[in-house]
Amino acid sequence: MSKHANKLNEIPFSVLDLSPITAGNTPADSFRNTLELAQLTEKLSYNRFWLAEHHNMPFIASSATSVVMSHVAAGTSKIRIGSGGIMLPNHAPLVIAEQFGTLESLYPGRIDLGLGRAPGTDQGTARALRRDLGSTGDDFPEQLAELRGYFDPSLAQGNPIKAIPGEGLNIPIWLLGSSGFSAHLAGELGLPFAFAAHFSPLNTLGALQIYRKAFKPSNVLDKPYAMVALNIIAAETDKEAKRLFTTIQQQFLNLISGNLTPLQPPVDDISEVASSYQLKALEQQLGSSIVGSQQTIKDKLHSFLEESKADEIMAIAQVFDHKARLRSYEILAEITKSES
Repeated sequence: MSKHANKLNEIPFSVLDLSPITAGNTPADSFRNTLELAQLTEKLSYNRFWLAEHHNMPFIASSATSVVMSHVAAGTSKIRIGSGGIMLPNHAPLVIAEQFGTLESLYPGRIDLGLGRAPGTDQGTARALRRDLGSTGDDFPEQLAELRGYFDPSLAQGNPIKAIPGEGLNIPIWLLGSSGFSAHLAGELGLPFAFAAHFSPLNTLGALQIYRKAFKPSNVLDKPYAMVALNIIAAETDKEAKRLFTTIQQQFLNLISGNLTPLQPPVDDISEVASSYQLKALEQQLGSSIVGSQQTIKDKLHSFLEESKADEIMAIAQVFDHKARLRSYEILAEITKSES
């Protein structure tokens, strides 16, 4: 029997955080909360703590991702800190090499560089980021090759420019995806792959299959390594967890309608604020979410791991109340440790 079908304590659990901005609070509050969450999850022995790059989103404060990473790394001591991800088309590869070379120099052995190929925003904001709007992301492999060459001169393909700091540093590079493109590329290059099941559940198993089928051993990995990001919201009861989950549901409804606001407080019943059509859209977008009490979470995690054979789970909990968010990660840690 594979390790994936065994106990939950046999695979690593990690954290994805967007430094959520909640109604009535500021980004400064978000950054304080993010650091407190990182410190708690480090204490609870989570494996890594990643932050994501998004722009022009009133409910996400982690837009300057590498800066927030430095803030979190400075306030912790052992948990790995990473990007989930840096949207590479928004940046010159040299700039990212220098930023992450700086992070790795400041916090050696603790930095992950997760890369995505989407802009992480709308077209108007992409224009403001000076992104090439004619690009469909097809040049992502070339950008990635340039970036990797700054860290490892043997891959530099004659580029005489050096990333200082950056050159010679061993910073793990992950490819992130919500479809098959990055899954195939990660497999071809022998890199670890992280899938965004928290907002693209229907593509999860297909993308993981593409990654594993395309995988070629490299000097990074000798076999595939797949991490899956999931919405996981735990509470003392199923009813309370479902109530907390309505904040994420409202966030997606607001995104669909173009009504961008900070994260909203939970409601008792999502069907009171969503039409039947919207409820179907939510199920399609958030269908892999794992929400409930300890036993419910445990059962659903076992089923998901058996089906996906994921090597690592990255939990995201967009919960309005910060104390309830902290508690959700505590309960998840209790579940994984209870199987030791």
